[in-house]
Amino acid sequence: MSIHTLAVEERTILQMEGNRKVKKEFGIESLKQTPLFFTLTSGELHQIQKKVHIRSFSKNEIILHEQNSNDFMYIVLDGEAKVVQTTNEGKEIIVTVHQAGDFFGELTMIDGKTEPATVCATKDSVTAIISKKDFYDLLFSESKVLENLLQILCARIREYLKKIQLLNFNNAAQRIKMLFLMLSESHGEQSTEGTILKIKLIHQNIAEMTGLTRETVTRILDKWQKSGEIQILKSKYILLKPDFDSITF
Repeated sequence: MSIHTLAVEERTILQMEGNRKVKKEFGIESLKQTPLFFTLTSGELHQIQKKVHIRSFSKNEIILHEQNSNDFMYIVLDGEAKVVQTTNEGKEIIVTVHQAGDFFGELTMIDGKTEPATVCATKDSVTAIISKKDFYDLLFSESKVLENLLQILCARIREYLKKIQLLNFNNAAQRIKMLFLMLSESHGEQSTEGTILKIKLIHQNIAEMTGLTRETVTRILDKWQKSGEIQILKSKYILLKPDFDSITF
């Protein structure tokens, strides 16, 4: 047996061992935390676990390519992934950011069309992958999953309508304010000092989500920090002070 063959076999064994460790770590409790399955019993979750393949992705690794056809849906169990569309000018716009519990890829399985955006891991992540056949089996056999899916898709449509409204604003500060208010609904945590956006956002992320330049974002955030409307915490989370809602343009 050649050294090359031994190396390939050793790497394959390590990958299999790694997958087993990941699968063991992310069991039914992880599935229970996802909005798609949170209403299911332990017995029902055990049945779903048999249909799920667990896979890890490294930071910056592409999970789904834009315009690819897809026969799987992905549930983020740990980590984070951004959904990105590229304009004709080559500019990237972040459509949304998926956190643990979020899922994607279901639309292409439902309508049979290609993926409308690229999904990329923004940090080391673990996903549960479900095939198209198993996905439809779940929808037809578990009415609670279907009900949860419809509720989640409705919420997404409302979010996208707000995003369209955001991009129609000519005022840059107004765009950023609306983005923060949108994020406060999905990632906000109330504190005695205001609302903490529990999602790490660098200025470039905000620029890509609002269609602005990074320099414009920096200028506006610096202004809001100095006037006390927001505060950048040590954790890199953004604290929206009570006066933030009253910002006018």
